[in-house]
Amino acid sequence: MICDYEGSDYKTRFWKNSDRVYEDACERVALRRLLPPHGKRLADFGAGFGRLADLYAGYDEVILLDYSRSLLEEAQEHWGHDPRFRFVAADIYHLPFAGGVLEAATMVRVIHHIADVSRALGEIRRAIAPGSHLVLEFANKRNLKAVSRFALRRQDWSPFSLEPVEFATLNFDFHPRWMRRQLEANGFRLQRMLAVSYLRWSALKRSMPIKAMVYVDALLQLTSRLGVLSPSVFTLSENAVGMDDGQELSGDAIFRSPLSGLPLRRDGDTLVCDADGTRWHAQGAFYDFKEPM
Repeated sequence: MICDYEGSDYKTRFWKNSDRVYEDACERVALRRLLPPHGKRLADFGAGFGRLADLYAGYDEVILLDYSRSLLEEAQEHWGHDPRFRFVAADIYHLPFAGGVLEAATMVRVIHHIADVSRALGEIRRAIAPGSHLVLEFANKRNLKAVSRFALRRQDWSPFSLEPVEFATLNFDFHPRWMRRQLEANGFRLQRMLAVSYLRWSALKRSMPIKAMVYVDALLQLTSRLGVLSPSVFTLSENAVGMDDGQELSGDAIFRSPLSGLPLRRDGDTLVCDADGTRWHAQGAFYDFKEPM
């Protein structure tokens, strides 16, 4: 099962109309701290409407990937003028990339919707060149609010147990130690962890200037070595597995059939896999790998 935001008003409802200026700002602080500032090719997995795309200015090529075509169309409206950008509709469990074609990757506010974390991380790792980096954000099960509620017996599940908790359908919180193990099991070497958005309280948002909140959060992010109790956690990991020369590929050659993993060739507005017989819509900078034509 995949969480599908197709046709949703996510940009307006969740971000513009829901007082999340603070969350957006402190997530940008964390991403700037962790993401290598320059590189050849980066993919933002679960990019949605391209909220964070301006932070990728140092990359020669940027792939915004999401399962929702409608959100990607919103992203294309804003970023389509920039020839560095490609917009890819695809399933995270069947990524349409050749091995090792990415020099960097991000995934922010996405993995909490993924039931099979190991499978998703394995697909991402395959697409990233050895020695390259993934910045991953996840929702923290062991956060201050959950610890307090558990201590007061206002929630049944323990924030200290390692297994993920699904508090709503396809909405998961993860223990930091569990997520570290998943990253390592899938060939990533965790290098850094940041505790983000400790001040995510309505009362603080009403009483404290946003600039002050972000400044304090930026300081608190650096306390991660003392323990991570924030609602959001950002990690920087390096692909520590194997050797690959996939980074040398360019243009449509970076793509593979998501069904067979075999090469594709261009035929007008279509990418064709002669080996498995599939055809995929590819018009301009927009590629649709959700289902074959």
